[in-house]
Amino acid sequence: MVQITFTRRLAGFATAASLACIAATSPVQAQIKIGFNVPLTGFAAADGGSALEGAKLAIAQANAKGGIGGQKFELVTYDDQASPKEAAPVATKLIEKDQVVVGVSGSYSGSTRAAASIFQNAKVPYVVAYAIHPDITRVGDFMFRVSAMGEVQGRAGAKLVSDLGKKSVVLITIKNDFGQALAAGFKEVNEKLGISIKAEYEYGLQDRQFGPLISKIKSDNPEIIYASGYFYTAGPLVSQLRAAGITAPIIGQEGYDSDKFIEIAGDAAEGVYITTSLDRDSEAAATKAFLGDFRVATKLGPDMVAAASFTAVSVAVEGLRQTAGKGGPELRDALAKLTFESPIGKLTFNDLHEVQKDVQVQIVKDKKFRRYGVISDPVLLAPPTKAK
Repeated sequence: MVQITFTRRLAGFATAASLACIAATSPVQAQIKIGFNVPLTGFAAADGGSALEGAKLAIAQANAKGGIGGQKFELVTYDDQASPKEAAPVATKLIEKDQVVVGVSGSYSGSTRAAASIFQNAKVPYVVAYAIHPDITRVGDFMFRVSAMGEVQGRAGAKLVSDLGKKSVVLITIKNDFGQALAAGFKEVNEKLGISIKAEYEYGLQDRQFGPLISKIKSDNPEIIYASGYFYTAGPLVSQLRAAGITAPIIGQEGYDSDKFIEIAGDAAEGVYITTSLDRDSEAAATKAFLGDFRVATKLGPDMVAAASFTAVSVAVEGLRQTAGKGGPELRDALAKLTFESPIGKLTFNDLHEVQKDVQVQIVKDKKFRRYGVISDPVLLAPPTKAK
């Protein structure tokens, strides 16, 4: 485990070698501690680096506004390697050693689930940026999620298939919490939308060669493909699908939402749709401000992971402003009542502390993500509640 407190912007995504050289924030300047677990090494390090940049930007902006009563915010960060085995002791250390007043997850579902029960048992609110597994908020009433959960995003994917006028689909599902939640949501509504699933194929997180799977898909001859994954799996997958002569439209999700996907997939990325939280062409003030501020601060292209992590930290900060820096049940109750304009939409929490908001559809055009449309259906996109 590596602890990092930040006082300056990194030039790019953090690497394990550079982290050791970062100076600690003075405790005199940073009395309000926000815990942040994020993968900075291992397979998810690039996503973690983006999440960290978003979180740091939120902290910098909050401190530029004076913090709370002259006290500054401190982001106490640990590398959880997107591993449940690492995330559990990280959560314990944040609570017991660092005594953070609120935790934020900038990590994947597996590690977030491992940390969630520890925060809940300690009665420390935990705001989740982009982990989508449904069990996270069911852990207890100190859990909050700012992104749409996996099943909701899966339903949005099925709606997009229908909106594109397609009826025959092949699912390609990554074998982890992320992929399974998306596929479950898709299967909840495909029949209602008149969509036939011709086949579903699974692949592992480490897979980068998809020859046998692609041969089967070519034989299936689907009208459209719904493929879950992350930019580092989706890039090779999409590239190989197109190289094999498969021309069916491809729908990805927020895991694709990185310039690195376009870089890896190359020309094959053109025309790929993704359902996500971030609209690069948005006119909303909060989104436009984030897109510009992130580019200035990092010289990097903003992505969903950065936007969601910025939002999660900003939500935690706003809750702390309303409690004058107090945590515990008082902060939980303040967060539950919050209405917040964020880069990923207007947020309010239901009784399970899930959000209901539109799902953005982006399309890769001229090597950039551009707006294709918005899925806005309050029934279809409704998250679960305590009663349901």
